[in-house]
Amino acid sequence: MIGRMADPTFDPRPAAPGDDSARPAPAAVPPRPAAPTPRLLGWEVACVLALSLGAAAVSSMISFAGLLTAPESLPDQTASLIGSRAAEERPWLDLSRQLFSLAFALAPVLLVVHLLHRSRESAATIGFDVRRPGRDLGSGAALAALIGLGGLAVYLVSWRLGLTVTVAPSALNEHWWQLPVLVLQAVKNGVLEEVIVVGYLMLRLRQLGWSPVSAVLASSLLRATYHLYQGVGMFFGNLVMGLVFCWFYQRYGRVMPLVVAHALIDIVAFVGSVYLIGRVDWLPSPG
Repeated sequence: MIGRMADPTFDPRPAAPGDDSARPAPAAVPPRPAAPTPRLLGWEVACVLALSLGAAAVSSMISFAGLLTAPESLPDQTASLIGSRAAEERPWLDLSRQLFSLAFALAPVLLVVHLLHRSRESAATIGFDVRRPGRDLGSGAALAALIGLGGLAVYLVSWRLGLTVTVAPSALNEHWWQLPVLVLQAVKNGVLEEVIVVGYLMLRLRQLGWSPVSAVLASSLLRATYHLYQGVGMFFGNLVMGLVFCWFYQRYGRVMPLVVAHALIDIVAFVGSVYLIGRVDWLPSPG
């Protein structure tokens, strides 16, 4: 009350009926943020890629330079995709680190969804939702069969030609949680790569004025580059995969089938490697 009396605009007399002059003015509604400019969008894309798969592409190019300068040939070198993070006798520490890595690897996806909402869009803008589960699962499975079989053929042929390293999809120690972690890793790869490299990147590039062809090529080259650590053969194999996935996204406008397809491909590769590598003659095995 003392504070109100000290206010020179305060009138202690009760307001007359219908007299609004003594009532406080309603708080002003903050304006909605303006749409981002092309300059801001460009910086946004650069930051997202620097925190995710753009950094992976740079790392992959450095690793590829190391492969080429190593004394061994490419097929004599091994690329392990998923490895243990603790000694075999410490399974709970290994599991904790695996789950930590999985959770924070998806942080760029959360950032992308946040940025889409800030620009008056949403995850549904790129088709990253569950509105069509049956159709997404069906088309994702079909894409997985097409790309998965083709990718396996590219890997085997390029390995025989000396253009690809020996890929060990899983180098995890044998624990009860090995297969669940491999499945989670596969799902993480599908969400991270397809949401950022296809849905988000192609949307932003189109908003920046890139032509459809240029956007497709940029997305596909980025995908191929961050797989370069596996060798030249897998670079071109992933380039083709990127072209197919970008064509699908441009045609149907949904990234969820691509997430399903990528996750299924990696599940088969990761889990299959546990049971097949070293047990069948036609599949390259680390020396």
